Order: sequence, then C-alpha cells, then structure tokens
Amino acid sequence: MSHYDYIIIGAGSAGCVLANRLSENPNHSVLLLEAGPSDKRFFVQMPIGYGKTFYQPKVNWMYTSMASDGLNGRTSYWPRGKTLGGSSSINAMVYVRGHKQDFDDWSNAGNKGWGYDEVLPYFKRMESWQHGEDAFRGGSGPLNVSDVSANLHPLCKHFVAAGEALGFTYNADMNGVKQEGVGYYQLTTHQGQRMSAARAYLKPARKRPNLTVVCESLVQRIVFEGKRAVAVEYEHNGSSHRAHGAKEICLSAGAVNSPQLLQLSGIGPGQVLKKAGVVPVHESPAVGQHLQDHIGHSYFYRANQPTLNQQLRPWWGKLWYGLRYVLTRTGPLSLSVNQAGGFVHTRAGLDRPNIQLYFSPLSYTKAPAGERPMMNPDPFPAYLMGVSNCRVKSEGQINITSGDANVAPNIEPNYLAHDEEIQDLLEGVKLIRQFAQTSQLQAITIDEMRPGADCLTDAQLIEDIRNNADTVYHPCGTCRMGPDPTQNVVDSALKVHGLEAIRVVDASIFPNLICGNINAATIMVAEKAADLILSEHELA
Repeated sequence: MSHYDYIIIGAGSAGCVLANRLSENPNHSVLLLEAGPSDKRFFVQMPIGYGKTFYQPKVNWMYTSMASDGLNGRTSYWPRGKTLGGSSSINAMVYVRGHKQDFDDWSNAGNKGWGYDEVLPYFKRMESWQHGEDAFRGGSGPLNVSDVSANLHPLCKHFVAAGEALGFTYNADMNGVKQEGVGYYQLTTHQGQRMSAARAYLKPARKRPNLTVVCESLVQRIVFEGKRAVAVEYEHNGSSHRAHGAKEICLSAGAVNSPQLLQLSGIGPGQVLKKAGVVPVHESPAVGQHLQDHIGHSYFYRANQPTLNQQLRPWWGKLWYGLRYVLTRTGPLSLSVNQAGGFVHTRAGLDRPNIQLYFSPLSYTKAPAGERPMMNPDPFPAYLMGVSNCRVKSEGQINITSGDANVAPNIEPNYLAHDEEIQDLLEGVKLIRQFAQTSQLQAITIDEMRPGADCLTDAQLIEDIRNNADTVYHPCGTCRMGPDPTQNVVDSALKVHGLEAIRVVDASIFPNLICGNINAATIMVAEKAADLILSEHELA
C-alpha cells in the first residue's frame, strides 16, 4: 500500500489547483488520481476542439439526466470532463467570475470567509489577465485569461451596438468593477491554445518529485477507520490498488462524481445507501441533494452576410483555417464560438442581473438534437442569440443506484420547477427579439429561423422553452457548504460534517449557483481551500 500526505481524487478544475498548491512544499507527498487519460490531445488543446470532445467518451463522462417535468419530460445530455483538467479541458472557455453579491450570499448563509471581499484576493491570485493587475484583476497568476475582442467575428459588434441601443451599458470587463452590461467574453486561452486547469496548474507541477499523478484510475471508494478517512481504493490497469492518506483526502471529482463517491463510500442519505446495497458509514442526508444548474435557450437568425458558417462549413475552409491554426495558432479555431454577450436585468426591482446573454456568429440548426458541431455548421449564413437564467431556485438530486463505481448515478435536475425561472426565460427570449428588431441587427438579418414568426403568445413562447431549452453545463450544490449538517455536506472549511481528514473541493460545495459560468469560481474555491488545508496542518 502506498502512503502519501495528501490524496486528491479528480484532476479537474479544482484538483489540479490543489495538486499544485499542496505540492509546493517539497516535504508534502501528494497523490492525484484521475479517472480519464492525459490531456495531450489535439482537440483538447485547440480551443474550438470542444465541438469534438463534446461527444468523445475517452475524455468525457457523457452522462444523461433523468427526465424533467419542467422540460416536458425531456432528458438532458451532460458532458463532463474525464481527462486531466476535467471540464476545463472540454468547456467553451468563457471566463466569468460571477456577481459579487453571489458570494455575499454564500457568506450570509453562514459560511464565514466566503464573502466577495474575502474571495476576491483568490480570484486575483489565480489569474494572469492580459491587461495586467489592478484593484480587481490579477496579473501574475497561473491561469491566463485573454481579451480576444480584437479577433472576434465582426458581426459581434452589431450585437453589442444593439445592446447599447436598447439602453444596456457597454462593459469592457465583466470581471472587473461590475458584471452588468453587454460586451465581449474573455477566454481561458493563451497563445491560441486552451488554458485548462491542467495546463495552468498541473503542467508546471508535474516535474516535482513529491507529486504523483496516476491517470485512468477509477476510485471505487474512500476507506474509513471510524469517522476518519484513511485510504482510497482505486482500479488502475485492470488491478485494484489502495493508497493511504496520512493528513487528508480531498474529493475534487465534480458535482456528479463527488456525491457519487461519498455515497459509494457509505456517506449519504441512509435510504439511498440502503437501496444501492452500500454499508452506511455516516448519515449525511444532503449528499447528492440541492443540485442546481442553469438553463439556456437560443434563437436562430438567417444573416444577409457571411458568418462563421461560411468559414468553417466548406472543405476548403476547414483546410485553410486548419492550416492557419497549425502554423500560427490564430484564426477562428483559436477561439470559442461564444463570443459576445452580457448580464442584464429584464425588469425593474432586481438587485442583480437575472439573464445572461450569448451571441454566436454561427448556427447549427441542421444538427441532430443536442449536438453542437462547431466545425460543421449550417451551409448558409446565420447566427444565434441565446439566454440563460442567472438566478436558480429549482433543486434536483444525484444518487447512486448501485455500489459499483462503474454504474453512473441517477441525475435528476428538476429543471424549471419554479415559475420565477420560467418568467425569467420568457422575458429573456422577448429580449432576444428586441435585440433582433434594432436597426443594428436588422442590418445583418434576413429572418428568424427558429422558433419563427408563428411563435408569438406567452403560452407559445413558454411551450417552446419547455420543448427546447436545456442545460448550459453548470451543475453544482450536491455537496453544499453550510453550517447545518442536516442540510449541508461540508462546513466553511470544506470539511465533511461529522467526519475527519476529508474535504470536498469543487463546484459541488457551492451554496447557491452563481450568476454566469462556473469554472472560474471553481478554481477560486480550490485556491482558497489550499490555504485552508495548509494553514491548518502547519498550525497542528
């Protein structure tokens, strides 16, 4: 049996950060276990390659949720990263911190130390913002964040101008002084390549002799002696292994796999464990509960001038832009297709944005349901505008049905269970049409392809939302942080309530879903967690 000071389960957005920070001290021995393979793959490193990895089982868990009544009984496809870097290696790379009040909400829920003023230093520490450090941005962190506004498709300027015409403020930095407004999304890219957590944090730490990284290692369970986590059992190369953690075991497997692994280890709701045939170790009723996720919906418009469709669809376009990317790391393949957008209020009386906007200068209306073939878009000029809800009240759950780690858990999102969420999205799609009617977008638009002119009444718009809206891949909350162990899984130090030597460090600990994309906040959580862990053991 191997012995380490720290064992980290999951080399995703959070696990890579922990591996780096905990191994900075050469006296600490660290083991990082990852179920997937190395991230040394062309379509992982090429930014627009996420259109390929979206359906690659080698690097993607490719989960399917249970049906949601709020989506008229539809299931949802849930891609989750299964490689070094986790979902930061297959996501759309949009860098959004969240609204400052989101983190004050965390603190006000009883999580001391997690307010905006306390987490801002960690956001600054983690990033290397292209335009350098200021009061809100970091300039020398491991994670490169790029301003790609000068390289985006020219149609994006029409969207931003339309937003200004509607009275929304242009915001050059939605991660700076304020989040509200319209503008261009920043990306976690650097020199034309994806800047995943693996590239930012793990790659520079791999040379350290005190850090051991084992890929393609599926953890079966965490072993406890009494209430103390002492070891991890995992499968690698067809055989079983056990590693002992002297100081702590850190669970960073993500919003799906972290609650799954706790339950497989006997930590969770008693009835869930009993049905799955798992011997209980500790009753923790909130494990797998309080699942939250954003829901998005897009409208498609036929354009009267070229979009990315004309660059990426024809064979010669693929050849030309492929060669350009290989030789210079520039061009559309070096970007995300989520290029412009913003955060806005759709009605008065709100203390923060309730809708996130998206503008993509391409379309894929002829693709099979749920697919996003970035390299094979529609054969005609078109673009899309989308919305997603910022404030989520609906809660679902993730529970195991078997004691076998190879069996995927049941994912029950319970989407759109609250009328307020439907109201937000209804107002959001009406806002899309207001954008489309501005002179700035009318100048480039032929007509609305989907849902089309026949979809007019509130009832029709809501039905279209329920029939077509879907996840934007931001699950969190399934190992929620909070002081009450009957309602939460971890405390404000991310320790599992009632247990010793085990913490959860990833998006599953979010007390509530933040406003916007969640990858940046997940990395921030791991940066803060590393300080919590190291300070405790240095004082011991």
